[in-house]
Amino acid sequence: QVQLVESGGGLVQAGGSLRLSCAASGRTFSSYAMAWFRQAPGKEREFVAAIRWSGISTSYADFAKGRFTVARDNAKNTVYLQMNSLKPEDTAVYYCATGTALRGPPGQYDYWGQGTQVTVAS
Repeated sequence: QVQLVESGGGLVQAGGSLRLSCAASGRTFSSYAMAWFRQAPGKEREFVAAIRWSGISTSYADFAKGRFTVARDNAKNTVYLQMNSLKPEDTAVYYCATGTALRGPPGQYDYWGQGTQVTVAS
């Protein structure tokens, strides 16, 4: 059974940093991508960033470019999202997900974590 467990969320001041982790288990992930999405209250879930387990390919939403970095540790089966220069509008629940597509709508990812709250205070 595939399990994705996020951690690392919390409250941070604007301009600060957080690193989210997503520990994955239950399948061989080498052929899959791991993505980060976020969902703010009253808004749709949106793509943030993704990486293939091979590490060769990454993808970022425009708002994430230059501030967020996605990385993976194959030995730990863990994917990270380093978020710098955080803004109040980054406040959301952040989810990791796995699927065959590097980037796509939420429906293209077949397993999801439970989410971790990120709150950026102004």
